Amino acid sequence: MPTEVVAASAANSARRVACAHCGLDVPAGLVVEGAERQFCCAGCRTVWDVIYGHGLERFYRIQESSGAAAQPARTTGRRYAELDDAAFRDVWTRELEPGTRTAELYLEGVHCAACVWLVERLPRVAPGVIESRLDLRRSLVRLVWDERDTTLSRVARTLDSLGYPPHPARDAKTRQARLEEDRKFIVRIGVAAAAAGNVMLLAISLYGGAYSGVEAAHGTFFRWLSMLFAMVSLAWPGSLFFRGAWAAIRTRTAHLDLPIALGLGAGAIAGTVNTILGRGEIYFDSLTVLIFLLLVGRWVQHRQQRWAADSLELLFSLTPRLARRPSGEDVPVEALRVGDLLEVRAGESFPADGEVTDGASTMDQSLLTGESRPVPIAPGTRVCAGAVNVSRAVQVRVEATGTETRAGRLMRLVEEYSRRRAPIVRSADRIAGWFVGVVVSLAVVTFFVWLRVDVSQAIDNATSLLIVTCPCALGLATPLAVAVAIGRAARAGILVKGGDALEKLARPSRIVLDKTGTLTESGGGTIEWEGDAEAKPLAVALEATSSHAIALAFQKDPSAGGVHRVDGAVHSPTGIEGTVDGRAVAVGSASFAARRVSETPHWASSAQERFTSRGLSAVSVVVDGRIAAVAGVGNPVRADAAAAVTELRRHGWSLAVLSGDDLGVVISVARRVGIPPAACRGGVTAEEKVCAIEAEVQRGPVVMVGDGVNDAAALSAATVGIAVHGGAEASLAAADVYLSRPGLTPIVGLVTGARNTLWTIRACLAVSLAYNAAAATLAVTGIIGPLIAAILMPVSSLSVVLLAFWFPTFGEPPCP
Repeated sequence: MPTEVVAASAANSARRVACAHCGLDVPAGLVVEGAERQFCCAGCRTVWDVIYGHGLERFYRIQESSGAAAQPARTTGRRYAELDDAAFRDVWTRELEPGTRTAELYLEGVHCAACVWLVERLPRVAPGVIESRLDLRRSLVRLVWDERDTTLSRVARTLDSLGYPPHPARDAKTRQARLEEDRKFIVRIGVAAAAAGNVMLLAISLYGGAYSGVEAAHGTFFRWLSMLFAMVSLAWPGSLFFRGAWAAIRTRTAHLDLPIALGLGAGAIAGTVNTILGRGEIYFDSLTVLIFLLLVGRWVQHRQQRWAADSLELLFSLTPRLARRPSGEDVPVEALRVGDLLEVRAGESFPADGEVTDGASTMDQSLLTGESRPVPIAPGTRVCAGAVNVSRAVQVRVEATGTETRAGRLMRLVEEYSRRRAPIVRSADRIAGWFVGVVVSLAVVTFFVWLRVDVSQAIDNATSLLIVTCPCALGLATPLAVAVAIGRAARAGILVKGGDALEKLARPSRIVLDKTGTLTESGGGTIEWEGDAEAKPLAVALEATSSHAIALAFQKDPSAGGVHRVDGAVHSPTGIEGTVDGRAVAVGSASFAARRVSETPHWASSAQERFTSRGLSAVSVVVDGRIAAVAGVGNPVRADAAAAVTELRRHGWSLAVLSGDDLGVVISVARRVGIPPAACRGGVTAEEKVCAIEAEVQRGPVVMVGDGVNDAAALSAATVGIAVHGGAEASLAAADVYLSRPGLTPIVGLVTGARNTLWTIRACLAVSLAYNAAAATLAVTGIIGPLIAAILMPVSSLSVVLLAFWFPTFGEPPCP
């Protein structure tokens, strides 16, 4: 049947109509004359009706105040019957109490505070829903519902009608267990804080009484009460450090918990003895405050590690959660078996590895291979889960599912590298080995030297030494400096998962860059035109009937407009042809065009060669049996790429390019940013990328920068993996660093900030050691007693806190 295609342009947009839901322009063909409200799509109309029908119009005010970018609503109209299946219920949901169940769902389309507000008002829209809580960062909603009043499929349909199509969230039970563990740690910190606060209040009374006088009975009571609170802090929150010290002794490894436990234990024993005997200092105020501060530092490290683990859990969201049988029935991917026959329509991802049995189309596998150009598929072609079917519906016979697919194997590689990557041996832990020996030796020497003078003085001086040299500042230095640096980096749009990445990035080595999405822009292309300008609107109109990546680039071109009649459009893997306004038009590759003309003119061949040499895809436009134009389609090189490469080289980094794209295209792009051809490799698969990075790592530290799933395993294999803005979820989960701002300039800021952070850590450690050395000297010589030692111990930690915040890291002038 004939169709009319409207190609929008500035000239044809005299009257712009905004969608009542998302605010985007309403296509001319969807404008309803006289209607009070206009909608750009059926999804926006459905969502608007639901929101206003339930009195939730405040959503639009919150969206406007948050400044979130507009995006059209997406509704699928699915029934979600599979969510009520008994097998699904047992695997994905959990019973809280009889009749009440909970589950986590991954939501598409959530992007701002207004989305959080709307999703959490779900109980007002869906009867039977008890609670709805949305984690915006991970797009996960936790639902609690009454089985007697509703079903999970009905709740899912409601979410879909709001514009948030739901999917089962994998590893929900694992996340629940980790959440319980996090809550216990927070309670531990809370108990330590309560104990420290109460002991400090009692200490104020005791210190005040030391100068103005206090009744003996009250003083004794306060001392015993302080000891009680301190024992609670030491026995439960502080037991973390004693267990760590005992493990270090058993395994004969140096660990910072060992000297910390030694200092805490010495203070606790001395304070308890003095409390029982009714003399001397009790130290409990210093001990409880230090336990609280050390736990906060440990929590910072814990959260960094948990962030990485949480990201890794979401890796397998790459492949679809549902598959479609030829009959049209949707089934969970878990129900697929080898040999099953599936239908995959245009624009959908393949849910499993398999072989095409019917139909011809093109497949976009850039997410898996890095190849920016879609490849043709026909009966007999093997396809991979996660790749996108671009042009037409095909049928596929399943050969591998789940973790056995190529995407699953790549994800297993990521997990293996994540486990194999040894945690950084921090500077403070390296110091701990000799620190314990020096402190204990000094304490023994101090005791025996002063024993010749006075037994009481010998005990006090040895105790003062052990207390004042407690390496709490050492324990705080690294996590605190790293936490401050990571916070500043986040404000600069650089998300770092752990301090070990910062330490490795502080020293120049080799950076390996992916091409697509890293050196070049991602998501759509630009067109350069050579030939008859009148052929462009005809080509744009014909390409408007296709969803091919090159067709999308044509459709985005703003220079061609007007209404054109398109008849008999026929799609093939290498091009498209049809009749536009009564003229025969074909758009496709050079070979596709050559079969439709008697000869290819010299200017067209030259244009094709020029575009190809510059890294662009050459597309020929045939009108009425002759080549009327040649277009170069491709992603432009990022504007800041050349300057960033120059700056990184100035800092001592060497750069290379490793891409799944054609080698000629890779070299062309690399030359434009200043990377020599000898440092380029093209046409490599995801598995070959891993091997190449492993070989590089054998020669020295390597930083890998990428954005696709094909980069995920390589990012994990590298010394440090960096995922760039707009990357695939798997690459973000595998990487150590995520750049939320586009371009390569953030990489320059990252390596500069990492160098500053390492300098800050070293300065904090040096100040802490110097402080401990000076205090130890005063304790050994008897200049300070136990009271001054107890005061000086937390002061060293305070000095490290001030230094960590004072030194510049990210977004400030570099350290000298």
